[in-house]
Amino acid sequence: MFLLVAAGMSAAELSEVDRFNYILGTQAIGGKYQFTQEDALVESAKVILAMGASCMKFDLRPKPTQYPRVHSLVELARDEPAHRKVLDMPFANYQLWAEPFAGTSWKEGFSKGHAELEYQEMYALVVHLLKTYSGTGKTFYLGHWEGDNLLRGSINKAADAQMTPERVQGMIDWLSTRQRAVDDAKRDTRHEGVKVWHYTELNHPTISLREGRPSLVNQVLPHAPVDFVSYSAYDVTNEPNPEDIKIVLDYIESKLIPKAGIQGKRVFIGEYGYSVFHNGKAHHSPEEQNRLSLITIQAALEWGCPFILYWELYNNELDSGGQQRGFWMIDDKGVKQPIYETHRLYYQWARKFVADSITRGGKPPLEAEFRQAAAEYFKSQR
Repeated sequence: MFLLVAAGMSAAELSEVDRFNYILGTQAIGGKYQFTQEDALVESAKVILAMGASCMKFDLRPKPTQYPRVHSLVELARDEPAHRKVLDMPFANYQLWAEPFAGTSWKEGFSKGHAELEYQEMYALVVHLLKTYSGTGKTFYLGHWEGDNLLRGSINKAADAQMTPERVQGMIDWLSTRQRAVDDAKRDTRHEGVKVWHYTELNHPTISLREGRPSLVNQVLPHAPVDFVSYSAYDVTNEPNPEDIKIVLDYIESKLIPKAGIQGKRVFIGEYGYSVFHNGKAHHSPEEQNRLSLITIQAALEWGCPFILYWELYNNELDSGGQQRGFWMIDDKGVKQPIYETHRLYYQWARKFVADSITRGGKPPLEAEFRQAAAEYFKSQR
């Protein structure tokens, strides 16, 4: 049945305005509420698209109870109707947590058997994306959730002992295998007008930068040839200072292995956000949530982040008493927050900026021109 549903879907070529990277975005992962009878992922994607975004972040991970007939990443992307529908929507860029169904493990070392399973499933997914979306103008970034949590388990100093040579090498081998699968699939598959990249996500680089302690950034990143890095940036954005943000981004970028064929900076902010409630008490007002976000946006734009992704559309965290923590653009009553309006108005401005450039000169603006204009736009909003 899945194949019959999917067979009727197709993704059209994106217009120049739709395929432009507007840099800012958000995500739909694990939301605790929704407002329609549609699949939760589809509902969220429609809201994000209507807001004006050109990118969409969600997860491609096994959910056996929800999708018992899906057994691989390709089946999830190709045959499960909701995922296929969102991938076919007119988003230009997708950031995806791609976790193979094979259930591989690297924390005690990445065995040849597990490496082969990981490689085959990632390779097949990339081939599917390249063939299915060739000519559309879409770009897919395949990555994973917070790598320091996977590697260390905690930011506490006691967790430094978790960074054994076997575990560090296991993660290097895991990321290198995933990267090789992406590169080989791109080499082996005829395609045009579609791109696929691979990224790792880190979330505690400041303990290495400021204290010299081991983390993904200094133990793994210099040895894993990934295309991009996603930074889940709470350790520098909780109390954001523009210069501190740029210093940490510089540090991460300095650890990347150089790669030909990728222009510009290769570190993007995969998560930042501010909760309205903490431990049942007021934490940030909606206005403060927006003000702090504007500081992070401005700094990351000026530095050159390819994406700046707010966490998230609908809140995904509850406190111990079951209360929403308020990591949201739209709250659980359906009220659009100031940070939602910040993004909506920005997309309105940005799309007009790109459309006007096409009207005047017959082509979209250069990335540097757009980024400078976007930074000036946000300066006027603060």
